[in-house]
Amino acid sequence: MSDTQWHRVCTVDQLETDLGEAALFGTEQIAVFKAWDGNVYTVSNIDPRTDQGVMSRGIVGDRMVDGARRPTISSPLYKEVYDLGTGVCHTSDHFGLAVYTNRVVDGVVQVDLASRTDARARALPRH
Repeated sequence: MSDTQWHRVCTVDQLETDLGEAALFGTEQIAVFKAWDGNVYTVSNIDPRTDQGVMSRGIVGDRMVDGARRPTISSPLYKEVYDLGTGVCHTSDHFGLAVYTNRVVDGVVQVDLASRTDARARALPRH
C-alpha cells in the first residue's frame, strides 16, 4: 500500500477518549474514536439505518464477543450497537457499519479511504 492512500485526519492528542470526531474528505464522511482500550478506530460517519451523518456523536461502549471485550459505538438515533473494529451490528442483522484501516504515525492519525468496507442496510420487516 503506497503512502499516497493515507490521509491525515488529526493528531491523537486532539481526540478525547470515548468521544468521536467527524472528518470530511470530499464527500466521504468518517468518524474517528480513541476508545477506552487505547486504540483509534475509523468508521463511516453515516448511520446505516438512517443515512444520516451522526455516528461521531454515538456512545462508545463495549460488548463481550467470544469471551473478549470489544469496543462498540451506539448510533445516537435508533441505538443500534456496532463493533468499532469490524462494523458488525450486535443488535440487528439488518445493518453493518463501514470501517476503515487507520494508522498512527508520529502522533498523527491517518486513514486509508480505499480500505472502506461495505456498509449494510436492509429494510426492516413490517409489522
